[in-house]
Amino acid sequence: MTSVPEFMTLKHRECDDYFTEAESAVAQNNWTDATTKFDEFKKELLMHLAAEEQTLFPQFEQATGMTSGPTHVMRMEHEQMRAILNDLSAALASNNKDDYLGYSETLMVLMQQHNMKEEMMLYPMAAQHISDQASLLTALKADCAG
Repeated sequence: MTSVPEFMTLKHRECDDYFTEAESAVAQNNWTDATTKFDEFKKELLMHLAAEEQTLFPQFEQATGMTSGPTHVMRMEHEQMRAILNDLSAALASNNKDDYLGYSETLMVLMQQHNMKEEMMLYPMAAQHISDQASLLTALKADCAG
């Protein structure tokens, strides 16, 4: 059985791949491919964020009693990511390569830092404190399946 940290880390990598493909298409002025890849990235990222906010974080908070700790910070960063996604969408809609690549750079740095915190701290803590890992994993897989 895959663990919750392994599954969620895999989902990070999948989002990273879509993100990189979209950025590459923009850099090549391939706007049709860029739009397709960005839409895939946005869909995967938003599903991942929702899975964390609606399933993982509440169970973590219930198991640990920490509601203003790591999950609070992660939620704030999720909001920042959503705002940048909107900026990226606008840049893509107007075929503005410079704006897209600028927002893309900002989002990449934010995601790298965010993912590191989750992968090194939050996910292992969740695995340690949430007793029913099998049910949690099943729920997260369903959340991320769309």
